[in-house]
Amino acid sequence: MKQVVIVLLVLSVMVVKAQSNAHFGKEINDRKAIKVSDLPAKMGEKEIMEAKVSGTVESVCQVKGCWMKVKMDNGESMRVMFKDYAFFVPKDIAGKTVVFEGEAQKKTVSVEHLQHYALDAGKSKEEVAKITEPKEELTFIADGVLIK
Repeated sequence: MKQVVIVLLVLSVMVVKAQSNAHFGKEINDRKAIKVSDLPAKMGEKEIMEAKVSGTVESVCQVKGCWMKVKMDNGESMRVMFKDYAFFVPKDIAGKTVVFEGEAQKKTVSVEHLQHYALDAGKSKEEVAKITEPKEELTFIADGVLIK
């Protein structure tokens, strides 16, 4: 009887642990992840850098979870897209902590792409029409995401 109880306890811990983290794309862990707020300083003058980053999700593409925005300390957010469009994340993870690994990039995002992202985020046509200038952004192409 004691062995049955121990086995049940071990199984229940395994189930709880399995439910607490969700992986998308390449399976990654949170070891050696830097805070999203530390990424710009780590990049310095580099245009591209491999990194593992941790942050809080601000919003997710509401069409199919094909990108997410992660909060930065300066009031901005960083768009995280998924390598080769190979995976998506759940649309209801705003406020959750995530770890993602891949390539950080400094780039200019065109008006067309900014408008497309605004539509994906559920913005009105009026709000989308106000986007008339390209924007310099720090973006990220993730090949793996861990939702904690």
